[in-house]
Amino acid sequence: MAEPAAGGGRPGRGRLVAFGVVVLLAAAAATGYGVHVSRRAARDRATSRADGGRTEAGSAGRNGAPASLFGPGRLVFRDTAHDASYGQVATVALDDPAGPRTVTGLTCDRVDVTATVGLCLTADNGIITTYRAYLFDANLRPRQSFSVSGAPSRARLSADGRYAAVTVFVTGHGYAGAAFSTATTLYDTRRGVGLGNLESFAIYRAGRRIRPADANFWGVTFAADDTTFYATLATGGTTYLVRGDLTTRTVRTLTTNVECPSLSPDGTRIAFKQRVAGPATGRWRATVLDLATLRRTPLADPRSVDDQIAWPDNRTVAYGLPRSGDATAVVDTWTEPADGSGHPRLLVAAAASPAFERPASPR
Repeated sequence: MAEPAAGGGRPGRGRLVAFGVVVLLAAAAATGYGVHVSRRAARDRATSRADGGRTEAGSAGRNGAPASLFGPGRLVFRDTAHDASYGQVATVALDDPAGPRTVTGLTCDRVDVTATVGLCLTADNGIITTYRAYLFDANLRPRQSFSVSGAPSRARLSADGRYAAVTVFVTGHGYAGAAFSTATTLYDTRRGVGLGNLESFAIYRAGRRIRPADANFWGVTFAADDTTFYATLATGGTTYLVRGDLTTRTVRTLTTNVECPSLSPDGTRIAFKQRVAGPATGRWRATVLDLATLRRTPLADPRSVDDQIAWPDNRTVAYGLPRSGDATAVVDTWTEPADGSGHPRLLVAAAASPAFERPASPR
């Protein structure tokens, strides 16, 4: 019996058999590829553990990582070299930033540390990408895990590690996009509970409470008293620096055009990225704000800094910059004086998300 013409009736038996063979072959290929990827990932992890990390010129033993990951005089960062160490948390001595780096084997998209604990924000890539944030101790053992709802953006700990703040993108691809939405959640790490999305806090502008439907928060930084924090609020096309209070669950606007604030160790200034007006979108100037006077000091680096700036000490700041201006390129960590003088200099090559131990509250 002749098969029906194409596009009419039921397919013939031979065509069904052929289709079934194709489906089986495709399934087998997909399964084989999945096994290959899984085995390759496991092999890469094993190789990383066996190699014991890397340096710019040689390797450093991984056995030193737990003892040296936390402590003054060290920089912790995300390794961005295009090799087996890519994406892993690493550390170097600040007095020898070009010297041997210890690669920990811990993979994070953003990282922050205090004297006793670290915070990792990461994406688990699979058939369905999932995201999580977790605390880890000096031996790199996970302590607490928090579920997050989007792509990693910012991660910060309070100085004593009691509170954690995580910002993720829930739509869009970044701050420069025409439409993006962020979710910023606070956590009490001692009690192991979430404190809610910042959008649930009461918002005050010029002394009056507002209830914007388009509120976005990102870039939290904590003060030493474990009650006060600062963050960016965007609403109505304007970005604000806000001061928040964990006790009253309120935030109050202080000034405009402040993104990704970072509080200085002495609590007197905010380093941030200030959006630069002009034909190019998505450009920011590293700037320092005096909290007492709200006076702004643009820093010497003219390049666009799209990062949450860190403070090695009260005199200097540090931030990540992609080498080619492309966010997918290798990122280096740069440093410069916080008073606008001098000039930027390379601190650590192939290093992003710089983090420094901060002094805890004297309580």
